[in-house]
Amino acid sequence: MATVELKNVKKIYEGGVLAVDNANITVNDKEFVVLVGPSGCGKSTTLRMIAGLEEITSGELYIDGKLMNDVAPKDRDIAMVFQNYALYPHMTVYENMAFGLKIRKFPKKEISDRVKEAARILDIEELLDRKPKALSGGQRQRVAVGRAIVRKPKVFLFDEPLSNLDAKLRVQMRAELSALHTRLQATMVYVTHDQVEAMTMGDRIVVLKDGYIQQIGSPLELYNRPVNRFVAGFIGSPPMNVLKATIKEDKGKLIADEGDFQITLTPKLADAVRSYAGKETLFGIRPEDLVVAEKAVEGETFNAKVEVVEPLGAEILMYVSTTQHPSIIVRTPPHFDFHVGDTVTLKCAMDKIHFFDLEAEKAVV
Repeated sequence: MATVELKNVKKIYEGGVLAVDNANITVNDKEFVVLVGPSGCGKSTTLRMIAGLEEITSGELYIDGKLMNDVAPKDRDIAMVFQNYALYPHMTVYENMAFGLKIRKFPKKEISDRVKEAARILDIEELLDRKPKALSGGQRQRVAVGRAIVRKPKVFLFDEPLSNLDAKLRVQMRAELSALHTRLQATMVYVTHDQVEAMTMGDRIVVLKDGYIQQIGSPLELYNRPVNRFVAGFIGSPPMNVLKATIKEDKGKLIADEGDFQITLTPKLADAVRSYAGKETLFGIRPEDLVVAEKAVEGETFNAKVEVVEPLGAEILMYVSTTQHPSIIVRTPPHFDFHVGDTVTLKCAMDKIHFFDLEAEKAVV
């Protein structure tokens, strides 16, 4: 397999539309890297530049150490799996999977061996004589992946391959693609707008917004140490709660004052935000790090009104409000019995609090 390197890569479309700016990404050999972000963030454009389907405006792309800017897509030794499967409707599954090898004039015996081996790996051996119209969405996606596997490329590229599947099948295919990566020990670059897919599948995640890379790291790095408010809100489901709070000093201690409640900061947090004393900040806490407290404790807990209760079986999501913030999400165990209109006492896990600069929205701690 191979590494993929993007060095200061930029893409500008006609009319001066900036799609990707100053992208620096290294995908290591045998690594599974996920590009994630909202629609229009530049993730698919980045993938298409790797594939050679979009020209690079400036910067350099290397695959296996070789400069690829002016190399035709067919000569890059990559295989791409598309969102819409892109299967030939008049061909059987076998013919679809074999087509790329046939046009490259591989021997018939090798084509047959490769197709059958890929079909075995993907558990579609019984489908080889069918045509795409006789397949379910999940089966079509397996065929599209199989067509990539038989090529034995240096790099696999996936462009939102699960977005057309129903929720249950997406979960199943996520696990299958992760297992496939482990089995093939392949270099894979995967694009999705679904942060759950990114968290569960990627060795590392590249978060993009408006054409710019926001952060690159392992799923847990991004989850536990987001570099800015956008990453904090995008990674994690439900997203992190972000509230405005003023840092105040009281009797030698620092307090985060939300308006309706005040949280006394630990010495570690206080040291990190001391320069913000007297200023407004953004106070972040994830839903699972808000704990229902047995009793109120000054400087540690606050009260909120229950607005919505969503029982999910294994857990309950509560949407609560304070005067200042109408929607704070709390994740609780399933045995809690709260109803709309109830008042709950909540406590923050102090080692899980985040602060962001109000203007720049960059992480302070």
